[in-house]
Amino acid sequence: MTFPGLLSRLLPGVAAALLAVPASAEPTPVTVRVLSQGGKYVGSSMGGAMVRIADAATGRLLAEGPTSGGTGDTGRIMGPQPRGTALADERTAAFRATLDLDRPQLVQISAYGPASDPQSAVSVAVTRWLVPGPAATLGDGIVLELPGLVVRPSPPAPAEADGSARITAQVMLMCGCPIEPGGLWDSARFDVSAVLVDAAGREQARHRLDYAGQTGLFAARIPAAALAGRAVRIIAIDTRTGAAGVAMAPPGG
Repeated sequence: MTFPGLLSRLLPGVAAALLAVPASAEPTPVTVRVLSQGGKYVGSSMGGAMVRIADAATGRLLAEGPTSGGTGDTGRIMGPQPRGTALADERTAAFRATLDLDRPQLVQISAYGPASDPQSAVSVAVTRWLVPGPAATLGDGIVLELPGLVVRPSPPAPAEADGSARITAQVMLMCGCPIEPGGLWDSARFDVSAVLVDAAGREQARHRLDYAGQTGLFAARIPAAALAGRAVRIIAIDTRTGAAGVAMAPPGG
């Protein structure tokens, strides 16, 4: 058999063998950041946000862990920026992982937090493609936004001589960003209420909490007798963004 004839018989087999060899997996870095709605990034100061990356079709876990680092540069994040401008830097809180991908992978990426306040924590998820290579680290990486506020109620104070009891709650953004008069997160735009509920969870009365002179602190005095047999639910709403937080106050002493 001539050489050209032998070559023509071998080529189809060689091509088939090459096609049968799986593509090599490519180490693919992924950066995920979690932004507080209307604020900065959720980082170490709030215990981070737990990030989970899973195969969208099967649910198989690919990577998970908390965001860690700082909340980011306030001026860059909160100042006017052209659309698409990167807001984070290397110190800004993130979860980083490296996945071995041999082809584009449809994944679900979820975030839950902040870890410091389970009663206020919420979750958010997105389904998207990850492509082998560095695409998932460009700009700010993959950014998820947590819609909510952290609410930390205190137990109602004991009744005072005038028959009133003081109700207080600390309110902040999911990033821990401070709420105060005239600040970037002006206390005037936050609507904070104490809702008195009966054993069945039905609302019996509602009282407005006003800024109480300390960063993030809201308070009101109500008739102590109104607390008898009732729990206190604190509701906080950012009237600019619609972000809300809800938490039950511990029982009073």
